[in-house]
Amino acid sequence: MTVLAKVEGLFIGAARDRWPDRPRSAIAKQAVEGSIFVTRTGLRGDEQADTRAHGGPEKAIHHYPADHLAGWRQEMPELAERIRPGGFGENLSTTGVTEEDLCIGDILTLGTARIQVSHGRQPCWKLNAHMQSETLALRFQKTGRTGWYYRVLEEGEVRVGDDLALIERRNPDWPLARAIAARFDPRLASEVAAELAGLEDLAGVWRDAFQRKIDPAFKEDLASRLLGPGGG
Repeated sequence: MTVLAKVEGLFIGAARDRWPDRPRSAIAKQAVEGSIFVTRTGLRGDEQADTRAHGGPEKAIHHYPADHLAGWRQEMPELAERIRPGGFGENLSTTGVTEEDLCIGDILTLGTARIQVSHGRQPCWKLNAHMQSETLALRFQKTGRTGWYYRVLEEGEVRVGDDLALIERRNPDWPLARAIAARFDPRLASEVAAELAGLEDLAGVWRDAFQRKIDPAFKEDLASRLLGPGGG
């Protein structure tokens, strides 16, 4: 077992109305004090407004590295006051581990829970609306600094200060950074798409996306996700 980082922040949020003429959202998170139970679908008390696109066993916990925050503040100083741990809607914040350091399918301990890396985050318009920036979700995609999701293999308790430790690496050829870059590559080679489509530890929604990308003629529309309802 290799300790990668200490838990620096845990965050949960309730679904509520945020913007006129747009769906509810639970992207606004509040810090958790004390221990919290990690269920199969995430931190107890955390909600998702749109369960078709968010939450569920394959998106149980969203981890965003605090390592990226200083860079975002430098690149987008107008958002500096909003760029903080928990500010991007994540459940888990740490320093010392990024998309470069974990692989698809990695199994880790989080407090007494056991979790597995399932896929990267595919940002949507709610990130823009929450942070009051029309370009942030697109920048997330272009930089690959998206954070990632875990599925929960074994429930348990976690609190700030607990270890995040790697206990098994199953797919060393597929660092998260590489998989995320492939997901947003419109010219991805068919053989790479096929390899990812067959990667059992990858979440089904991403495996399905890579299955479609095997066809060189396939054109993916990401604009609607980034712009959201009524977006231009």
